[in-house]
Amino acid sequence: MSESKVLMTAEEISRTMDRLAMEIVERHGNCESVAILGIQRRGVDLAARLKVALEKRAQREIPGGQLDINLYRDDWTSLEVQPQINKTEIFFDIDGKDIVLVDDVLFTGRTTRAALEAILDFGRPNRVELLVLVDRGHRELPVAADYVGKTIDTRRGEHVDVYLSERDEREEVVLTN
Repeated sequence: MSESKVLMTAEEISRTMDRLAMEIVERHGNCESVAILGIQRRGVDLAARLKVALEKRAQREIPGGQLDINLYRDDWTSLEVQPQINKTEIFFDIDGKDIVLVDDVLFTGRTTRAALEAILDFGRPNRVELLVLVDRGHRELPVAADYVGKTIDTRRGEHVDVYLSERDEREEVVLTN
């Protein structure tokens, strides 16, 4: 029988996103060269929230977009079902930008690797920084987030699910074993 535990409530997610936006402003000042890219699916929702918070703090428009990494996955040929292809929308020049790549959960690092590969197909950014709502450990690749909402210790077989109001009927982060 599986058990679930709420790790973050809607209020905690909101406060965390505000804190992460502040950390970006502390590092990048007026965010003149910053652009936000969310990884499909929930990373896109978090990126949209982050973009609003950054624009408020930096008093400027921040370029934003969404990235589908499914065709860059290293496991797609071994999946039992074909990956669902979402859309990539990048309507700004990536060259020379400080890209903040946004995802909901950092686990093995393979999604981040695929996202980096996808980004490079669009240009050569100055740098790419990774922002995640939850870092749950168990890396298979040498990937570390620059901005972390919450770090949790998990067992390999456990699941961390992020539910956001933009897609789901609720807003919370849940650990299931």
